[in-house]
Amino acid sequence: MSTLLSAQSLRVDTAFGPLFSDLSFTLKKGDRLGLIGDNGCGKSTLLKVLDGSLSPLSGNVTVAHQCLLARVEQHLPDGLLAMTLLDAVMAQLPLAERDSQRWRGESLLANMGLSSQEINLTAATLSGGQHTRLLLARALIREPDLLLLDEPGNHLDLPTLLWLEQFLQGWPGSFVLVSHDATLLDAVTNGSWILRDRRLHCFALPCSAARQALDARDESDALRHKAEQKEIDRVSASAKRLATWGRIYDNEDLARKAKQMERQVERLKESQTELTDGSHWRLALHGEALKADRLLEMEQLAVAPAVGLPALFTVPLARLKSGDRVAIVGRNGCGKSSLLRLIWRAYQQTEENGLRLHPRLNAGYYDQTQQQLPDNATLVDALEPFAPSPQDRKMALIAAGFAWARHGQYVATLSGGERSRLLFLGLSLARFNLLMLDEPTNHLDMAGKEALAQTLGQFSGGVLLVSHDRTLITESCNRFWLVENGELSEWHDPQAVFARLKESVVGADPASVAHNASVETAADMDALLEELIALESRLEEDLARKAKHQKPQLQAQWREEIERLRLML
Repeated sequence: MSTLLSAQSLRVDTAFGPLFSDLSFTLKKGDRLGLIGDNGCGKSTLLKVLDGSLSPLSGNVTVAHQCLLARVEQHLPDGLLAMTLLDAVMAQLPLAERDSQRWRGESLLANMGLSSQEINLTAATLSGGQHTRLLLARALIREPDLLLLDEPGNHLDLPTLLWLEQFLQGWPGSFVLVSHDATLLDAVTNGSWILRDRRLHCFALPCSAARQALDARDESDALRHKAEQKEIDRVSASAKRLATWGRIYDNEDLARKAKQMERQVERLKESQTELTDGSHWRLALHGEALKADRLLEMEQLAVAPAVGLPALFTVPLARLKSGDRVAIVGRNGCGKSSLLRLIWRAYQQTEENGLRLHPRLNAGYYDQTQQQLPDNATLVDALEPFAPSPQDRKMALIAAGFAWARHGQYVATLSGGERSRLLFLGLSLARFNLLMLDEPTNHLDMAGKEALAQTLGQFSGGVLLVSHDRTLITESCNRFWLVENGELSEWHDPQAVFARLKESVVGADPASVAHNASVETAADMDALLEELIALESRLEEDLARKAKHQKPQLQAQWREEIERLRLML
């Protein structure tokens, strides 16, 4: 198996010290790796080092001569926002090749599941799912051997996330995928890099199995550290005892032996097994069950994005009681968040036809835009609606990692992850009968998601959860509402819901989608003939190269496409 990329002794520093150091590894052809780690550990930085956009403080990266590497951007460059999707893809190729290779861009975008109408949209108007597909297409048009993907699943709805999973499963090359989605990683990877404590731990296992193996290694290290510490304590005690005797009896031999043993203690400490700092995430949501047969009831409730606008869907009849943990799933834009906002408005004494709330209901709301936390409020003041006691708020902030000196800091200065942590802290200070959580995992790492799933599973009140995270949905919820085609329906098996969404978005095999799309773009026989000639030329050019530079998989695809076009002509 040939090596695509290798790194030796990489080190990157920040203003607060080393981000990571002494990272050495090799990536081979066929490796499909998940890069895992807590927020802020340096995953995105490592990808930038690998693609050459960031230079390490020390160490080097070597990319094999035959390896073409492409990094999938997180954001489209501003200069491309006014372009159509097709032009944004073609901008990756040299200017002289763009006209002759335009058919490849059209075929590739079709393979991404984008229609002939969508590829002529401007990039600035795209949804999250379309944006991700465009970024993938911009990388793939160069026919890379190695893809670097930095959290491509962020802000995607569940159907598009399922499409991304199927795409990566079918991708023939190698990749490194940064993600906090364990389900996605388990489905598409064959190895894992776990970046922790400024070091890289490599496993030839997918995400969940790799994390279990690291946990087992941590347990073994803890036992070894304990045994080593016991020996250090024994030698230290002996050295101290000999030193005391040497002073009392004025015995130079005993004093010398004591010095030797002290040096032995130093050597033992230097070689002692290091223990991980572990995850610092702590989350506890405390609920109170309301003694009632229902917390809320909806009947023929029309859900609109805002007052006065047309309804996105209708809730025929649905009830929620304490102990119900309901996941609301569906495509982006179908109205899931609008339903939570509507319930929140009704809770704040705004009447809504078709919605009834228990008069003693105490509800908490996690808004994905985090607008509940005023930008001009200090950290302490922002928590006042959740806990009246200033002392309780200050102690909670310290326990959550917000040092005393930061308590006067304004909310507007926080990062997205810190705002998320602050809002969760507020929810944990109050005791709610109902929690409404709108995309709570957008800024959470894997440890945070696991903590959230665990605490929701033990929450004694009711929960309404809007999320696209399959692990969180499966592990924390016991009821499932699917919003599609203008209606809400209840399901009892999350896997059946995922299968339904996957069928609705992925549909046919990606290869057949590309074929159908390319038929639509070829408006007449002349266009088909031009496409056939271009494919034959590309195949001849590739066959003329040396064997090690040829791309057999692409050749097979081109031959299949050539045969199909000949049949059509």
